[in-house]
Amino acid sequence: MSNQKLHLVMGGRVSDPQTLEFTDLASLDLVGVYATYAEAEEAWRDKAQRTVDDAEMRYVVVHLHRLLEPEQLKR
Repeated sequence: MSNQKLHLVMGGRVSDPQTLEFTDLASLDLVGVYATYAEAEEAWRDKAQRTVDDAEMRYVVVHLHRLLEPEQLKR
């Protein structure tokens, strides 16, 4: 069992700022995959700050480790 917890940072234009429904999946900005949440959060903050004035742009941190090893959530 690995202790690595991968996180994906991505963003793009959303149809409604209250949702995560991206309008154009082909133009998603895949920022990167990070080994720790702290690294992912730093990348997310950088991208989010650059688009703070655009309400239709959203960046998120996806916990890939939760998708890759869902049995870990039950513990």
